[in-house]
Amino acid sequence: MSGLLRTIARRAAPVLRGHTVTQRANLYAAPAKEKIGTVETIIGLSFFSLAILGPSGWILAHLEDYKNKE
Repeated sequence: MSGLLRTIARRAAPVLRGHTVTQRANLYAAPAKEKIGTVETIIGLSFFSLAILGPSGWILAHLEDYKNKE
């Protein structure tokens, strides 16, 4: 009986949903026009890690201040 209900649900679901718009991304892969240097890579990774780890480090460094607040 469950197989029959599953079959009915599979066939009825697209009809009940109506028409859906299919979205497709247009991706084009090509080699980089300019090579990124070592210094630029280090600077970029440094800023990225600072943006991720900076706020959590600030919170951990001031954890006692947050606990003592009344």
